[in-house]
Amino acid sequence: MSLDVNALRARFPSLTTGVAHFDGPGGTQTPIEVGEAIARTITGPLSNRETITLAERNADSAVAEFRTAFADLLGSQPGGIVHGRSATQLTYDFSRALAKTWRPGDQIVVSQLDHDCNVRPWVQAAEHAGIDVRWLRLDPASAELDLSDLDEVVNDRTRLVAVAAASNLLGTKPPVATIAARAHAVGALVYVDGVHYAAHTAIDRRALGADFFVCSPYKFFGPHCGVLAADPELLDGIHPDKLAPSTDAVPERFELGTLPYEILAGATAAVDFIAGLASEGGSRRERIVAANELVDQHELRLRRRIEDGLAGFGERVRLHSRAQDRTPTLFVTFADRDPADAYRFLAARDIAAPAGTFYAYEPARALGVTSGLRVGLAPYNTDAEIDRLLDGLDAFLR
Repeated sequence: MSLDVNALRARFPSLTTGVAHFDGPGGTQTPIEVGEAIARTITGPLSNRETITLAERNADSAVAEFRTAFADLLGSQPGGIVHGRSATQLTYDFSRALAKTWRPGDQIVVSQLDHDCNVRPWVQAAEHAGIDVRWLRLDPASAELDLSDLDEVVNDRTRLVAVAAASNLLGTKPPVATIAARAHAVGALVYVDGVHYAAHTAIDRRALGADFFVCSPYKFFGPHCGVLAADPELLDGIHPDKLAPSTDAVPERFELGTLPYEILAGATAAVDFIAGLASEGGSRRERIVAANELVDQHELRLRRRIEDGLAGFGERVRLHSRAQDRTPTLFVTFADRDPADAYRFLAARDIAAPAGTFYAYEPARALGVTSGLRVGLAPYNTDAEIDRLLDGLDAFLR
């Protein structure tokens, strides 16, 4: 089997504009099914959750279906699925709640590979709690985390390790399971930023060793929101600040205020859309895993085509994405040209490949760059679009 890209593209109204979208790491385009689910839910009947009226039951169903869908997507349990406005908001909330248990002498560990949403909330929480921060360092030459001192960095004082499952800048997929095993050996929790990872890989939260796994549905065809997955038993021991009359039930105790039921329905539709990419039968979880295998084959082939094309430009282009295991996301700089100029040049040719560092503050500092061009693939990209991208870069460099 192979991915039917033409059939997939037909479900995305935005792709009829002719723009070649290589901006998926910042947010993918959205299929019609997701938009229809949002519209259908918000036009109701709809009200706050309860079980008496149809409007109440519709809201309650939207929440239950959302939790079940993301349990299937993330290899987790419905009772441990938490909705948030964004991955950043969820991480700030959980960092504050967990920091209540930290004491002098404790430490946390963060990574130089991560988007700042999985760095700054933890660093700031540690500062407020008066505890130390240790770092997993990025090797710029290999674009890999240097884990040679893992056992020294993650030690008996460590309470939590925060690490990305994949870098949104470089695509690097570090050995999260190895890091998590060390963390668990010393009794530490593991908080995994899966925002970029979830767009390209079938997720098994338990196999990764992630006590907490956070992602953003708008990176994989859904609406703008965040999702956190954890064991319900773990969540039951965490006590966030909340309103006095609001429920203390898990996972609702972490969801402050009325939920956006239409957004939850759109996110559920995105999960179903992914499952639908696999024509074989089986459970939704099984179809999600099969669909990700098809997507991975397609994206890997296109990524190699881009890499071969970039190699043909010689020293004029530097590819920083070099890790052995990585997503189809390429970060490049130019010997004597501004990446922002390349971004504008390509945009004039209806090719969307943005420039910047994309909130990857620590990786950019480790690389010694202030900006680069990021080319990120999504399942709807085609060979013809790769040709347009490489021709556009060739014209820019000339």
